[in-house]
Amino acid sequence: MYKLLHTRVRVSDLDRSIKWYSDHLNFKLKSRSDKLPHGNQIAHLELPGNEHTLEFTYSPDFDLKVQEDLLHFAIAVPDLAAVCEELEKKGLEVWPDDWREQFVSGHKMAFITDPDNYEIELLEQ
Repeated sequence: MYKLLHTRVRVSDLDRSIKWYSDHLNFKLKSRSDKLPHGNQIAHLELPGNEHTLEFTYSPDFDLKVQEDLLHFAIAVPDLAAVCEELEKKGLEVWPDDWREQFVSGHKMAFITDPDNYEIELLEQ
């Protein structure tokens, strides 16, 4: 049987990314390697109850430029309105701007953008 283990995400500041995902999306640091032989620093973050991790990779000689709408990943949340309102209180921009009106019923979703410009889709489950 095949099993999805982790997704590699290149970041421009490892400590900032760990803090941002922990503070805003409840990720927990699972492991960290500060200096691998090829020069990268790697951290694995997990959401409690999930086996799949995000592998954040940082290298000081890599010039990261994340293009808009290049990729996104989705996170299930129990109450989209409550989560988005909490994120807005923390100073994050939730989009589209009319997410409250646009997703009143049915499939509810909104987006946020992390410090490196990766898009994160929030889906109410």
